[in-house]
Amino acid sequence: MCVPGCQEALQAALSRRGFFKGAAAAGFAATVIEPAEAAKKKSAKKAVPAAGTQAPEGQSYFKGVVDLTHTMSPDFPTFFGVPGIELQKQFDFKKDGFNLNWWRIIEHAGTHLDAPIHFSESGDTVEKLAAETRVAPLAVIDVRARATQNPDYLVSRQDLADWEKKHRRLPERCCVAMLSGWADYVGDAAKYTGASGGVFHFPGFGSDAAEWLLKERSAVGLAVDTLSLDNGPSKDFRVHRAWLPTGRWGLENVANLDKVPPSGATLVVGVAKVRNATGGPARLIALT
Repeated sequence: MCVPGCQEALQAALSRRGFFKGAAAAGFAATVIEPAEAAKKKSAKKAVPAAGTQAPEGQSYFKGVVDLTHTMSPDFPTFFGVPGIELQKQFDFKKDGFNLNWWRIIEHAGTHLDAPIHFSESGDTVEKLAAETRVAPLAVIDVRARATQNPDYLVSRQDLADWEKKHRRLPERCCVAMLSGWADYVGDAAKYTGASGGVFHFPGFGSDAAEWLLKERSAVGLAVDTLSLDNGPSKDFRVHRAWLPTGRWGLENVANLDKVPPSGATLVVGVAKVRNATGGPARLIALT
């Protein structure tokens, strides 16, 4: 963001006598006011080669980018039934020369990350999560057929075994994601939450699957396209309580998992680095 006055300050600096002297000035000018044609040529040189082209040693190419993030708004369904975010217009462009909102948010609303501290006494808060743990191979477990028959479906140890039969062993330090199809219902809060008689109904991970991943594999994260890692009717949140205190993270309300392959994609988890946060809205990107 360029704060009010920065453009004027830049122009003043460029007009000062003697400013453009030597190679340093030339470098500054090239960096700050790079001609459009030069920028286009530079962009063209950096274009990703066609599929099948071998990347130079030490580099890698990807074919596509998939946004796994729902748009956050006050209408997005939440676990507590209240708006997950409220925006207050604090500055207006016509009046103040720039736009700025104040936010009031629930940490665990919309597409978001659960940090270890969310279900532990002394686990890591969001700002302590190492960046390298939030870039991970993505394994998508498709249980849509079973979830259609049973809205309270739990991803099982057998579902993980079936995935490995098709796609080999789960990658080291991966994120295991449940694709239940519930993201299709996000525009209908009643169907997305499945609330009936004070009880939610939507799929989640089973404790047997989570415990097996903890003991037998090295997954760093779990992800679901529903409101919670545990399924809707859960009252004890066994998966949260088993998974998060080990230093691992979870992602909830994930979008577009049907648009990435079951294996081979890389997940990038972007989340605001807020001190002492137990979670927070996340921007999730899959590189395919």
